Amino acid sequence: MNLIKSVATVGGYTMISRVLGFLRDILMASVLGAGPVADVFLVAFRIPNMFRRLVAEGAFSAAFIPLFARKLESEGKEMALEFAGHSLSVLTGFLLIFSALFMIFMPVMMQFLAPGFEISGMRYELAVEYTRITFPYLTAMAIVALLGGILNAFYKFAAMAAAPILLNIILIGSLLLAFNEREETVGLILCWSVAAAGLAQIVYLTIACWRSDIKVRLGRPVINKDIKRLFRLMLPGMLGAGVMQINILVGTIIASLLATGSISYLYYADRVYQLPLGVIGIAVGTALLPMLSRQLRSGEEKTALNSMNRAMELSMLLTLPAAAALMIIPEEIITVLFQHGEFTETASLATAMALLAFATGLPAYVLVKILAPGFFAREDTTTPVVAGVLAMILNVILSLVLIRYIDHVGIAVATSLSSWFNVIFLFITLRRRGHYTADKRLLRRLVGIILATIIMAGSLYIARDFLDSLFAGDVTNRIMALGALVAGGGGIYVIGVLITGAAPLTDIKNMLKRRPNA
Repeated sequence: MNLIKSVATVGGYTMISRVLGFLRDILMASVLGAGPVADVFLVAFRIPNMFRRLVAEGAFSAAFIPLFARKLESEGKEMALEFAGHSLSVLTGFLLIFSALFMIFMPVMMQFLAPGFEISGMRYELAVEYTRITFPYLTAMAIVALLGGILNAFYKFAAMAAAPILLNIILIGSLLLAFNEREETVGLILCWSVAAAGLAQIVYLTIACWRSDIKVRLGRPVINKDIKRLFRLMLPGMLGAGVMQINILVGTIIASLLATGSISYLYYADRVYQLPLGVIGIAVGTALLPMLSRQLRSGEEKTALNSMNRAMELSMLLTLPAAAALMIIPEEIITVLFQHGEFTETASLATAMALLAFATGLPAYVLVKILAPGFFAREDTTTPVVAGVLAMILNVILSLVLIRYIDHVGIAVATSLSSWFNVIFLFITLRRRGHYTADKRLLRRLVGIILATIIMAGSLYIARDFLDSLFAGDVTNRIMALGALVAGGGGIYVIGVLITGAAPLTDIKNMLKRRPNA
């Protein structure tokens, strides 16, 4: 399997999903703005999503894929799929019970998840109702994660990468249909659309598996030694793999204590920097974990090390310029994307400040996606949990301290700093164990990438001032100005990496043609 091609497959579909996600958020910002109903829906949407990323896409995938890959390599496809069927039965049964209890006790849970929502107030009552509707999305996404993990283990990345597109299409359709409805009605329709999107993704992944002759059967839950091993790996992984999601949830809880709109400011800023994170970090991590797992199972330590270095090289080549651009022109980006309808200039400025703070941690968010598979592929989920717990504690402390001085921006700063701490911890641990060493090629090219990024950032800073008059104009002028900045900055960066040798054209062509073990 070629890492570049796999990343391109996942990243391409993720890009489509993120673009549609932007369209969804632009519509939502126009209809709901950054008001109380927007805050409530984002809480109702974020809570099951946080559990989804912790349990389904985080801990479960991190534990399941290496175990499934080992079964596949040592015992064959039939035994691996039998293990998958047992995993599906146990996980689904557990999450159905968990979801039912969570929904029953939602009024109590909401007091902890959004303590700033006054009990018996409008935001609190709507949050309880909305979250009860969206919470079954968690169980649906657990099933999707398992089916997608199996497909990824067979190096079939397209279906799982494309599945989130369904969510955005359904939500966009709902927003268009409910455009002139009352805000509370729009929120209710969006919640039911989230639940419907979960079911749609299950159907889509099931069809994709059957077309690939991958048949996973849901039967009576069986707790055997393999399932026990899976859950032993999952429990610590719920923090280790999902530290970023925990940080986001902590940010939401703390933001509920601030002025109305703070949750929305953080959400929209999060959505912008999630584009490069999803296209680069998640794509690289998704392709890297099954590759490392199978390479290590085959005793190919040097090949696995090379895979990590190439993943690091590719991710920084794409991430550093994205982070720099988000830090240089955050207000211009937010104004063009969201300042329409109910989303005011004040909301744009508040969101832009949060985006700048989040962007400082973007390389860290991506690096975690690359370093964590180095542990998960070796069936070590304990070490990442140590990093995760320490980073989470740091995030909470910094958030509570910084909001006193810079309000909601302090939460974004705390998230970035805690993510950098997580990266440093994971990197040092891998180095000490002899599982990772940066090769000369990576170090040489990283210097070139940094130089090219500095040149691009300086050019954007100067060009931004020349385009001030366009950004002060109507929507068309603002879009043209932002397009000029993005295109110009991208062109300068490409020239920079070619001149510095950070990404020679001939080498890229060879990487695309090269076989995994070549």
